[in-house]
Amino acid sequence: MHYKLALLGFGNVGRTTAELLLDKQTDLKESYGITFSITAIATGSKGRAINPAGLDIPKVLEATRAGAALEQFSLVSSSDSLDFINKSGADVLFENSPVNYATGQPAIDHIRAALNLGMHVVTANKGPVVHAWHDLKALAKSKQRQFFHEATVMDGAPIFSLFRGALPAAKLRSFKAILNSTTNLILSRMENGESFDDSVKYAQEIGIAETDPAGDVDGWDAAIKIAALATVLMNTPLKPAEIERTGIRSITPEMIRAARTEGLRYKLICSAAQEQGVLKGKVSPELIPMSSPFYSVEGTTSIIQFQTDVLGDLTLIESDPGPHTTAYGLLADFVHAVTAG
Repeated sequence: MHYKLALLGFGNVGRTTAELLLDKQTDLKESYGITFSITAIATGSKGRAINPAGLDIPKVLEATRAGAALEQFSLVSSSDSLDFINKSGADVLFENSPVNYATGQPAIDHIRAALNLGMHVVTANKGPVVHAWHDLKALAKSKQRQFFHEATVMDGAPIFSLFRGALPAAKLRSFKAILNSTTNLILSRMENGESFDDSVKYAQEIGIAETDPAGDVDGWDAAIKIAALATVLMNTPLKPAEIERTGIRSITPEMIRAARTEGLRYKLICSAAQEQGVLKGKVSPELIPMSSPFYSVEGTTSIIQFQTDVLGDLTLIESDPGPHTTAYGLLADFVHAVTAG
């Protein structure tokens, strides 16, 4: 079966997704009978390109690396993102616009438009999951299409699909995790003697932290991930503003040295659990003892530990994620969406 794909958002993750799709082209055809063409790409600053016959992706990638505009590849003009979706002619939309912690827009409108046009949608954008997951899943079901979002938490690690497929009837009672790779890297480097500012600067230099690192160091990225997990896996809508949130700005090298002398390490811990019938979410620095599986989590590695009603503690670890692991989450969602019964 041949599928036309539209990529809305073509930053590091979008470009890596296009490269991964090309790399896996033979595997997808031989293992799943899937062939595809990327017919539409939209960027935040380099314009949009639509070609119903399929874009020449190696040339598009070369052009974007050179800073060139994409209109040179387009046979169809589009005025904005919604017009782009309408004219893309795609069967599947990869929605990877920047996350909006407060409202989830405009990604929610992008996804809603694509579903209404009969497209499957996969996304790495946490905003729509937190702010409109129930509505979007209901819309997808009504259109007999899929809306998947594996790459929104821990990149390509199978968290949402684990509960969707491998753990039928399991009830998630609580979870505890290290979900923000930037803060974990900063804390790890501070343990080696760097200052907070120098550790943040390093994270920015290697592309892990944004120019404004507040979303990471103040706990907003961690909070929205907690909200996404709670909303989907615990079926309880939870917004980032409702989560008790403390970042890592107050952690000093002196505090870290004192903790290490006692065999402890600071980690930014995310958690959610039912307390007297109310789901509570929390992100804050905690002192972790050597006996914990969280103690040895270094650098950009992430970890999550689930407590369910049918299993003991179930732990997933993802080592050193990057755009390639997020891209794999999107690719896996694409395969699951088009092969779902």
